[in-house]
Amino acid sequence: MKSDVDELMPRLLPIEVGAATENLELNGPPRNPQEYLRQVQLEASQCPEVVVAHIDPKKLKKKQTVNASVAGCHAAPAGFCPSLGWQQQQVSNFSGLRQSITKNRRHWSSQSLDDNVQMPKLTDEEGWKRFCLGEMVFLGLSSCPAEPEPALDYSKVGFPPFLSIVSRLNQVNPLLSELTLNQFNSLTDVSGCWLYSLLACLEKPLLPEAHSSIRQLARRCAQLRSTLESQEDEKLPALNLLICLVARYFEQNDLADQPE
Repeated sequence: MKSDVDELMPRLLPIEVGAATENLELNGPPRNPQEYLRQVQLEASQCPEVVVAHIDPKKLKKKQTVNASVAGCHAAPAGFCPSLGWQQQQVSNFSGLRQSITKNRRHWSSQSLDDNVQMPKLTDEEGWKRFCLGEMVFLGLSSCPAEPEPALDYSKVGFPPFLSIVSRLNQVNPLLSELTLNQFNSLTDVSGCWLYSLLACLEKPLLPEAHSSIRQLARRCAQLRSTLESQEDEKLPALNLLICLVARYFEQNDLADQPE
């Protein structure tokens, strides 16, 4: 009677079956081709039909480099959710902007920067926080100076995401991740502009790290939106916009606002 293995995997080479098989030594080297084939057959017959791998989750957790949460967003409070038409219009505008940036990236990246613009190295996380958000926000001071200064000092209030700056960024995800995970406790005009600009420069298809970053961004925006007390709050349109772009343009549909 044929075994299940024989039925699924028919033999390609004839193998003699006899008493020699019972006395076959697995530890010794085969002395001829027939003995080698019998040895392989005997070893295969001793393998269990089902093998279960015993994995220690703690060991895998130490090697985990990307944590992509699948949790959804806070639902928008009543009256705070944008209409579907508004969301579609924002996606259309955003798509046009991305096409324009792609078309003109080489031109803007070739433009000379002002002497006061010293872009940090991509790996300089602290430097980018100061560069984007300004010294005052970085040091935890007031986001605006107490008295207006005669000349705007971008080192204090943060450099805007000029096209001549963002077009020079070969990789925007590390900066997007840094602003989202470590600095996005509240939405300011400066941080909102940077987040929008970095999303506009984010290449598709998304890398796993970028996927995780934008989902975290949408969830944080939804969390901040749930704390707003009025529909007239000036932060509401910006928060809705960032959630909309992540969900609708980057196709994270489970995070999308669903108008009633």
